Amino acid sequence: MEVILLEKIANLGNLGDKVTIKSGYGRNYLVPQGKAVAATADKIKEFEARRAELEKAAAEKLSAAKSRANALEKLEIVISHKAGEEGKLFGSVGTQNIADAITEAGSKVEKHEVRMPDGVIRQVGKYDIDINLHSDVVVTMSIGIAAEA
Repeated sequence: MEVILLEKIANLGNLGDKVTIKSGYGRNYLVPQGKAVAATADKIKEFEARRAELEKAAAEKLSAAKSRANALEKLEIVISHKAGEEGKLFGSVGTQNIADAITEAGSKVEKHEVRMPDGVIRQVGKYDIDINLHSDVVVTMSIGIAAEA
């Protein structure tokens, strides 16, 4: 299936690229989310007419993500969680806990933007977490996990 990308997609292409993808990925994700359209002759003409508008919207999204990144870099996040004597947590700290803690600190972050390369956190300590705000803007934050008193 050939599609025209309406925004930059990581590991796939930039705005306006004509790419060949598996049909399920296009039908079930890209097209319904408004990230791509089928590459027919009519859609190509329609895309070229809207290209400037789409590029402007993409630039606005990028600048908004950069300003959010600047706000996130200033934050120090420490999450208190119940832990045993040796620092092992009762349960774990996941993406939702981290997103909630960052939002409480004053910068709105969604659960799907939090990337945890090593999986959920099960020990007290400091961890580096990636916040994926845009395909071009990724912020690495240091998150502290402390035992509740």
